[in-house]
Amino acid sequence: MEFQELKAFVARHDNFEIRVIGHAGSRFYQVELEDVEGQRHMLTRAAKPILFRSLDDVYLELKRAGIHRAYLVQQVPHDEMIGRETHYQDPLTSRMPLVF
Repeated sequence: MEFQELKAFVARHDNFEIRVIGHAGSRFYQVELEDVEGQRHMLTRAAKPILFRSLDDVYLELKRAGIHRAYLVQQVPHDEMIGRETHYQDPLTSRMPLVF
């Protein structure tokens, strides 16, 4: 989803979730939108995922789109490595609410 598409989506809808995804061992963040139908859309530029170098960069971009809340999701490969089910979507186990 391109930035302009995100901005238009936010203006038309109010039931969606924004996730700021960080990966263990990486200093970059990606932004993902999940709509009410459960479809996930990665924020892109020129059809390539946007990588942000800091949470401040993420906050500024999301504020420009009219978004002031998101969840920070830290993905750690431990569960996948030992063959256990991942729980990235569980509300209290692996995500932290962000308000900016």
